[in-house]
Amino acid sequence: MDISVVIPLYNEDESIPELYRWIDRVMNENHFSYEVIFVNDGSTDHSWEVISELSSKHKSVKGIKFRRNYGKSPALFCGFKEAKGDVVITMDADLQDSPDEIPGLYAMIMNDGYDLVSGYKQKRYDPISKTIPTKLFNATARKVSGIHNLHDFNCGLKAYRRDVVKNIEVYGEMHRFIPYLAKNAGFDKIGEKVVHHQARKYGKSKFMGLNRFVNGYLDLMTLWFLSTFGRKPMHVFGFLGTIVFFIGLIAAFIIGADKLWALAHGIPQRLVTDSPYFYISLTMMMIGTQLFLAGFLGDLISRNSAGRNDYQIEQELNISDSEPQQ
Repeated sequence: MDISVVIPLYNEDESIPELYRWIDRVMNENHFSYEVIFVNDGSTDHSWEVISELSSKHKSVKGIKFRRNYGKSPALFCGFKEAKGDVVITMDADLQDSPDEIPGLYAMIMNDGYDLVSGYKQKRYDPISKTIPTKLFNATARKVSGIHNLHDFNCGLKAYRRDVVKNIEVYGEMHRFIPYLAKNAGFDKIGEKVVHHQARKYGKSKFMGLNRFVNGYLDLMTLWFLSTFGRKPMHVFGFLGTIVFFIGLIAAFIIGADKLWALAHGIPQRLVTDSPYFYISLTMMMIGTQLFLAGFLGDLISRNSAGRNDYQIEQELNISDSEPQQ
């Protein structure tokens, strides 16, 4: 199969039929074999009924329905798991991503040798309250990740070589940083394509709000730490703990030595415990020990969670008997 299109969605029943017709037209014009995997992330409208109707008429339409709303990253994770195409395309369901970009993205993966190609919407139809924080966020993401050629990490329109989506783990809200995840997994041929951004035709954005950007920065810091020290947390916690412990130990030694020197020379001194520096040094030794133990325990846990990507799927359509659409 040439292409798998993975589309996470939440309450987009008005746009789904038009989006599928558009994708189908582009695929047929370019003679691609394909599948479209709609992942219904706990929608409360008629999105699943629309997907069910499409799947009954078109074998190319697959569907995954979550029992509740989990988020975009879990939806992508489950879509990637089922994708069978040589190239996997992701796009949003709100018609702001153009399926006409699919042939160009496919060519960059198959002909130009990229592992991942991210869309870049130079001209956006978003309010300024969204575009300015997005620019600041992307500047930070470029600096932290070291992927300096991407202007928009969070663009929903992306193309992947199949090996990429089968070897990365998208969880929590890490969909914003899939290029960074791919780079950490060894897929460093990452490119960018300028794509058309269309104004929203139906409904309203599901991803507005300041917390979206605050959470994005927190996730970026988490990913940076995990990619740098995730497999060996002892390297950071153990190192910091050792440094803090020995600073406290040396301070305690100096206080004790000063007391002994004063006694040897008959100089009256207060008790060691009367000095605030004694308690500061003792506290530093305790903190250092705790940091060291945190690193040790972190190494044992090694951030493994058996239920990290355990999502309750209520229903699936055309998943087990997927056949390429010619």
